[in-house]
Amino acid sequence: MNEKVVENHKKYLERIDFFKSFGYDIWKERDFILEKSLPLDGMILEAGTGKGHFAIALAQKGYHFTCVDISEEEQKYAKMNVEYFGLQEHIDFKIANAEQLNFEDRSFDAVFAINMAHHLSNPYKVVDEFARVVKRTGKIVVSDFSRKGLDLVSKVHKSEGRVHPEGGAAVDGISAYLVEKGFKTENYKTVFQETVIAYRLNTEKK
Repeated sequence: MNEKVVENHKKYLERIDFFKSFGYDIWKERDFILEKSLPLDGMILEAGTGKGHFAIALAQKGYHFTCVDISEEEQKYAKMNVEYFGLQEHIDFKIANAEQLNFEDRSFDAVFAINMAHHLSNPYKVVDEFARVVKRTGKIVVSDFSRKGLDLVSKVHKSEGRVHPEGGAAVDGISAYLVEKGFKTENYKTVFQETVIAYRLNTEKK
């Protein structure tokens, strides 16, 4: 196997263990989100690849899907993480701005955005795009850090001499916005994570 892939995987595991030392279990949180999102079938989009944590969780369950991120640099590491597990054939990686997704209306049966919302400058514009590309019988899953989760991430970054920026929108705000747009929502919480799963109602608002 490529040495860069092996070295990247080592750093990937170290990062997971580092977060776990602060109390945040990345794999446990991803499994919880995925479990609540079942059943899944058809066309799936993950927006915000990051380092590929959720992409790997999806691919390991056998799903094939499209994964987009605005950062080619971030996605490079995600691709190496995926390659280590031999899951490349499961994922179609694309570079895209979530505010202007290059997909037709009603393209996907499920849209995921995990720990992405707090990074967004225009979170509701992104949610509008999710609503545009998801099918009428599909679902939108948005999950992000709770207040306690954000505090933990800030603590992790501070320990590294960095500052974790907080912006975007909270999950409860996104949930309320989706209800206004004619979706039915289910909301779930863990200590560090908040998740909304939104389904279209028959009386869809434009």
